[in-house]
Amino acid sequence: MNDLSDFPEVPALREMRSDVPLPTPEHLAPQRKLLTAAFREETAVGAGDGVVRTPLSRRRLVLVAAAAVAGLAVTGGAVVSLVDDSSRTASPAARLLSARASADTLELAAATVEKLGAKEPGPKQWVYEKSTGFGSNGPQSQEQWTRWDGTGGARLPGMPPSGHFKDFDPNKLQVWYGPNQEEKWKKEGYDDRSQRQFYRFLATLPSDPDRMMKRIRQEHAIGDIPGETQAQRDWREIDVLYRSVLIPPKVQAGLFRALAKIPGARVEKGVEDPLGRPAIGVTVTYPERTASGNRGKQEIFFDAETYAYLGEAMDTGQDGDQDPGYVVARAAWGVVDKPGERP
Repeated sequence: MNDLSDFPEVPALREMRSDVPLPTPEHLAPQRKLLTAAFREETAVGAGDGVVRTPLSRRRLVLVAAAAVAGLAVTGGAVVSLVDDSSRTASPAARLLSARASADTLELAAATVEKLGAKEPGPKQWVYEKSTGFGSNGPQSQEQWTRWDGTGGARLPGMPPSGHFKDFDPNKLQVWYGPNQEEKWKKEGYDDRSQRQFYRFLATLPSDPDRMMKRIRQEHAIGDIPGETQAQRDWREIDVLYRSVLIPPKVQAGLFRALAKIPGARVEKGVEDPLGRPAIGVTVTYPERTASGNRGKQEIFFDAETYAYLGEAMDTGQDGDQDPGYVVARAAWGVVDKPGERP
C-alpha cells in the first residue's frame, strides 16, 4: 500500500509545486513512523500486563494523516497549513502507554528533534531562561542570563550580596562579570563548566544511546550515590541534562532513546505541564525510597508537538501537602545578545 500518496491532499500539493521532485523513501520514513506510532497507541490499565487496545477516532486519523502530508509538503519545499490551531480540541484524559507504545512515542520524539538545526552561540552571547518553581509558598518565577563563555551572569529578581540588604532593589537587574576561567577550571579539575564547555562536551557524545549513557556516567560527574541502581542513575543523569537550556539535537535524540531503555519508564499522554501547557510526560515510579531520596512518581514533561523540555515533577515521598516535592517549569528560553534582553 502506498500509505501516504493515497490521501487526496497530495495531488493538490503536487499541482501547487509541480516543479518539485517527488520525495524519496528516505524522506517518507519519518512520516510512516508517525502513522505507525499512532496506530500502535495503546493504554496500559490495571495491574500486571493487561493492555487495552483502543481504536483511534476518525478525527485522530485525519490529524495523523494531515501531519504526514505536512511533512511531505515541507520536504518538497512548500509549507502548507493543513490544520488551523483554533480547531484543536482539548487534551483527552491522561493515559499511560504500554512499554511498546511508549518506545514508539519516544522514537518519534527522537526522530523529530534530531532534524533540528543547531548553531552554537557566539562567546559574548547570553543564554536566557525563565523558570517557575512550585513550593509550599506557591509558584515563584525567576529569570537568568548566562554568558556563553562563562564570564558573566545576571538574574531577576536579584539576590542581595551577603549582609547588604539596605537599599537593595530585587527588581533591578543584577549583572556580574568575571575573568574567563574555562582554562583555569580545566587545569584545576573543577567539575563546573561554562555553558560553552558543557555544550561542546555534549556534542562529542556518540549517538547510540547505550554508548552515550556510558560516556555520560563516566564524565558528567553528578556524583555517585551508594546503593543506586544503574537505571536510577541513568534517570537522574538524563533529568539533570535536560535542565541545560541548549542541547545538540543528536544528543536530544539520544536521550529520548535512552529513556526508552530505562526499565519501567513509560510515556503518559494527555497531560499538562506545571504551567498548564499540553504535554507528554515520561515517568517512572519508585515504590520504595531510592538511594537518592526519591519515592513515588517522577515525571519529565515535553511539549506535545515539538518535544521541547518543559519541566518536571519529582515526588520526594514526604507526607503532607507542605512538601510538594520538586516541581519546576521552563517558561521561556533562548539566546540573546545582552543581559536583560528576552527572546
